[in-house]
Amino acid sequence: MSGFYEQNVTAANGDVISMKEYEGKVVLVVNTATGCGFTPHYKDIEAMYEKYHEQGFEVVDVPCNQFAGQTPGTDDEIHEFCTLHYNTQFPQMKKADVNGENELPLYTYLKSQKGFEGFGKGPKALAMGALLSKVDKDYKNNPNIKWNFTKFVIDRQGNVVARFEPTAKMEEVAKCVASLI
Repeated sequence: MSGFYEQNVTAANGDVISMKEYEGKVVLVVNTATGCGFTPHYKDIEAMYEKYHEQGFEVVDVPCNQFAGQTPGTDDEIHEFCTLHYNTQFPQMKKADVNGENELPLYTYLKSQKGFEGFGKGPKALAMGALLSKVDKDYKNNPNIKWNFTKFVIDRQGNVVARFEPTAKMEEVAKCVASLI
């Protein structure tokens, strides 16, 4: 299987973006939603972007409507929501699938590198486990993206170094990113 830098995504404006453009940078790839309980993660992602972008940090934001239909808008509506509510400055990609027969090849690659390792502990983790067990009895044993705001961190050499489920504390994600800057 080809590596991270051989992957492409389509920007909201239709331009094809090669991950090769991010060679030598730290990258956070995240599937997002505008109507999710985790949507406030945009605030923390934007804060990381503002803090580290000049030092070689990029965000690949892939809106996805596969989880309870929580991203129903058009690409333009999603962009407007994010800039209005969270002042996001990082580019957004075209809405896409992250699981299933139409999933982005980027996500096929990311999941092959870092599978699901659990939701951690606490009330949100328990709630996610209960929800997922109704949708996919075998959710613990497959690498699929489980919900909105699953994050992958890629180092400057193109290695997928971490996967954070949406239940992970954003401080943990920021700490991982900072360690690679």
